[in-house]
Amino acid sequence: MPLPRLIPCLDVAGGRVVKGVRFRGLRDAGDAVSLAAHYSDAGADELVFLDVTATLEGRATLDALVERVANRVSIPLTVGGGVRSVADALRLLAAGADKVTVNSAALERPALIEELAVAVGSQAVVVAIDAEAGRVRSRAGTGATGRSAVEWAVEAAARGAGEILLTSIDADGTRRGYDLRLTRAVADAVDVPVVASGGAGTAAHVAAVLEVAQAALLASILHERRDRLRELRRELADLDVPLRDAA
Repeated sequence: MPLPRLIPCLDVAGGRVVKGVRFRGLRDAGDAVSLAAHYSDAGADELVFLDVTATLEGRATLDALVERVANRVSIPLTVGGGVRSVADALRLLAAGADKVTVNSAALERPALIEELAVAVGSQAVVVAIDAEAGRVRSRAGTGATGRSAVEWAVEAAARGAGEILLTSIDADGTRRGYDLRLTRAVADAVDVPVVASGGAGTAAHVAAVLEVAQAALLASILHERRDRLRELRRELADLDVPLRDAA
């Protein structure tokens, strides 16, 4: 059985890493390239790069920045934000991404998931789901869809998504723990890996969600203290969480 994964997340706006609480009040958290390189060296299993303003601004992901990040890391890189077509995905993969994530565009046209799976393989297609009170929201959390997060995850997996990136807007940036109920409901409903996002504040929070999901996304818990990832790995080992040997 695959080992649980620890995945730092770089939410990028204007070329800089940002972080807020429940998708609001974004504040600068550093340079994307240097943070990516640091997390790669510090033992991250993968890295997620999300251009969080691309969809709202109606533009493509900053592929030049993606290429700079990809050139500095030695771990798998997932990139999203503004992916609306197979051409967008191919451009990001050419820039160095290993996987692409789709969100709003897939909600608007679910067939996009199937098109991506055929073009690049399901293993490279991640469907990101932002949920508030169990309901899916689009366009960086600003738009209601009326869809259940569980139902949308099931459809996305059936259409060819190889992974679900599930973010609880309610928990995002709060550092009070992941939404275990929502994460469990989605993980139990699909047969593809689920990456849990939103709420990590302690090693205990991460350990708890890794009993439900296959990977934990990490942002606020890491960005303000550069040595935190190495510490977190040690704390999780003390909690008997099996992790890849990153030595």
